[in-house]
Amino acid sequence: MRNHRKNTVLAAAAIAALSLGLTACGGGDDASGAKDAGSATASPSTAGTGDGGTAGGATANQTATKGGSGSTGGSASGGSTAGGSTASTGSAGGSKAGSGTGGSTGSTGGKSSAAAPACAYGDIKVTAAKADEVPTEHITLTATNTSGRSCTLLEYPLIAFGPIQTAKDVPAVAKSKPAAPVVLKPGAPAYANVRIALGGAHEDNRVVNEFNVNLFAAQGPAEGSIVVKAPAGGLAVDEAAAKTGYWTYELRNGADEF
Repeated sequence: MRNHRKNTVLAAAAIAALSLGLTACGGGDDASGAKDAGSATASPSTAGTGDGGTAGGATANQTATKGGSGSTGGSASGGSTAGGSTASTGSAGGSKAGSGTGGSTGSTGGKSSAAAPACAYGDIKVTAAKADEVPTEHITLTATNTSGRSCTLLEYPLIAFGPIQTAKDVPAVAKSKPAAPVVLKPGAPAYANVRIALGGAHEDNRVVNEFNVNLFAAQGPAEGSIVVKAPAGGLAVDEAAAKTGYWTYELRNGADEF
């Protein structure tokens, strides 16, 4: 009886110990489970954080997009590009203005340099030569530019076969007028045909050994006279018949025949 009781007590103790062991194991499993659950809970919260991060990222992206549409900054940069191209255009415009001013100035300078001043009596040497045999009816005047610069020989020679104060003006022949005034370079000549008589001896003819030639200025007859020596033997001049042609680069058939 005593042994049976002892065995019963031992069996009960063993069962209690086994129960405690099992409880301990179960607690460990629960703790692990709790840890796992905690981890699992943490994971969703991490996932939540991840989502929040993604949302934050999306917000950042949206902000970036706005900023990118602040790529309005970009469009500002496009604006600056446009500005740059405007600046380019500006410089292109500037280069146009530059050439315009130069072209203009150059061209203006070209025009002004082409307009040579009127020849003055000190710029020109005038000589006379007989144009035909005796009886001489015509002479040729040659005007040579001795000034060292270009000048314009205007109109026709103003000829006085007698004293300047009393001599009769020798009229010009209109058909001999050239299309444009004669511009003489240094050393270059111009010519004028002059009729001095109608031929033969005439009681009104008088012998002239020298005569005066005046030039034209832009406003009319110029000051100063050029004294021209007559060809050897002098000239028998009939002032009533005398006529002169215009200055020209060369004597022309028809226009300078009168």
